[in-house]
Amino acid sequence: MSKLRRQLSSGTANVVETRSLTDVKDKTGNLYESISIVAKRANQINISLKEELHNKLEEFASHTDSLEEIHENKINIEIV
Repeated sequence: MSKLRRQLSSGTANVVETRSLTDVKDKTGNLYESISIVAKRANQINISLKEELHNKLEEFASHTDSLEEIHENKINIEIV
């Protein structure tokens, strides 16, 4: 299991942490630059999570069903 997934599954307490702006600023010497770096990392994590979700959803996607098959499946479900 990936480190990110472990953090997400353990709850928000481990994922969300408040930080002092002075501590963030001390890393680079510029608050704007530090916030920019944090935003870029957040975007990277977001993209990674989206790709993982799409890959999981792709397993369940059916690209070969025609409209007739979908209609027949609905009728079968209604009969049962």
